[in-house]
Amino acid sequence: MKVFIQGSTGVLGRRLVRDFTALGHAVVGLTRSDAGDATVRGAGGTPVRGDPFDSAAMSKAAEGCEVVIRAATAIPRSARIRPADFEETNALRTEGTKALLAAASRVGAKVFLQESIVWASRPADGSPYDESAPVADDPINAAVAEAEHLAKAMAADGSLVTTTLRFGNFYSPDAWHTRYMGERLAERKMPVIGTGASTLAIIHSDDAASAVVSAALRPRSGIFHVVDNEPAPVRDFLSTFAAKIGARPPGHMSAALARLGAGRFTAEFFTIPMRTTSAPFREAFGWAPKYPTYREGLDQVASEWRKEGFLVGQAD
Repeated sequence: MKVFIQGSTGVLGRRLVRDFTALGHAVVGLTRSDAGDATVRGAGGTPVRGDPFDSAAMSKAAEGCEVVIRAATAIPRSARIRPADFEETNALRTEGTKALLAAASRVGAKVFLQESIVWASRPADGSPYDESAPVADDPINAAVAEAEHLAKAMAADGSLVTTTLRFGNFYSPDAWHTRYMGERLAERKMPVIGTGASTLAIIHSDDAASAVVSAALRPRSGIFHVVDNEPAPVRDFLSTFAAKIGARPPGHMSAALARLGAGRFTAEFFTIPMRTTSAPFREAFGWAPKYPTYREGLDQVASEWRKEGFLVGQAD
């Protein structure tokens, strides 16, 4: 099987190159720099330069590919998030998805897979939700809704299987946000907001990649949630994380103060529960996470950081 990956150098993308090639599949990864070329080659793939918004360029790059994957994002690297910070990611989710779907159709691909986010569809009241939940009406989520709609519409005539995976929040040793969180915990500058009882829907980046591979090997159209097996209360996740790296337990901050300091988006992310499950995905694709809960996943994160000497002063 030949696979084309848009976003092949990101946290998810480089794992996809590695995992598909490890199974003997040929992988073409879209890149935009010499460093990106080296990353794709290092993972066993073939790099190709191209503009992710140019459908003709995408068609040329994806020629002969049976599976086309959109794993390209540009998530803001900031503790205080504003809607304007998502401009590049929103463009990739809308115009980038349009260009890639057109390319997939033009080259005769059989499967289109794309990355989405599970928290975009959580109810504002924190009640449980599943794949039938619509994306919430929010400026940041509008592009998510459009990307999902575009894929669903393309699958309507049956010529292309389109699968949207709504992932929980990624964490892994090499993920910028995980490293930032670890640094803040080590400095005791990552407090629990409010009671900390609100749950996070999370997934280790390795497991996110294995989920994509599973979906590619057993094609089925639809929207699926991909999270680990146990929702993580924020206070437990942060306390466990701190303990794994030898840091003191995190302090506490009121929700009102968090909104002032970190902004509405960040405060709501940690205080509105994400109560969902990946049971439908596990059943449909025969998938199971390597790291079933945040405890096993954080063990791996801390172990890798000790090997590289990151936060070594705080490690146990």
